[in-house]
Amino acid sequence: MVKQHFSHVRHWVFDLDNTLYSPAVRLFDQIERKMNDVVMRVTGLGAAEANALRKRYWMDHGTTLAGLMANHELDPDAYLTEVHDISFDALTPDPHLAELIAALPGRKIVYTNGSAPYAARVLEARGLDAAFDAIYGVENAGYRPKPETQAFETVFALDGTDTATAAMFEDDPRNLAAPHAMGMRTVHVAPERAKGEHIHHHTDDLAAFLARLG
Repeated sequence: MVKQHFSHVRHWVFDLDNTLYSPAVRLFDQIERKMNDVVMRVTGLGAAEANALRKRYWMDHGTTLAGLMANHELDPDAYLTEVHDISFDALTPDPHLAELIAALPGRKIVYTNGSAPYAARVLEARGLDAAFDAIYGVENAGYRPKPETQAFETVFALDGTDTATAAMFEDDPRNLAAPHAMGMRTVHVAPERAKGEHIHHHTDDLAAFLARLG
């Protein structure tokens, strides 16, 4: 049974984008367009080239922001404010998911490669804000992104997360490698299953998965 694998968990860590809402709403498309605008402005590239560079920075550095910081002079706070200035109209409240998360035993946090203020707005739009004890963004990790181990260590130290009694829910499979190595239970939340020994569980329905833990 899945439930027995989580009987020890008292620290629950959730990614935000495409994890606490369905990727089908395509909220992140708005952010990607704004990221492309920044890349074009910073590099002088055309739209197609900027889009390709954005993707390459994401692959090579974990986030587009990390790539821009490594290769260009960029104010991370101004960047985060700009790219997260989007419409949240596509999001709808999910009281059932809120109840399931609130019922989990122990501490519940959100840890995202986006900013904490942005995450707070997403949680509010989803009606999930009261279910969590804290929110951490990339700024809380010194702008180091998941999947870097140091980023996880920084956030977990801030929150007092005991990785031996923790679980991580995340849509990007590469962001589960460090938590797995740190002794956490890992859950890949995505429409398609990913391979890797660092992934303990997969689900395409977070609420249904959490219901099995009750």
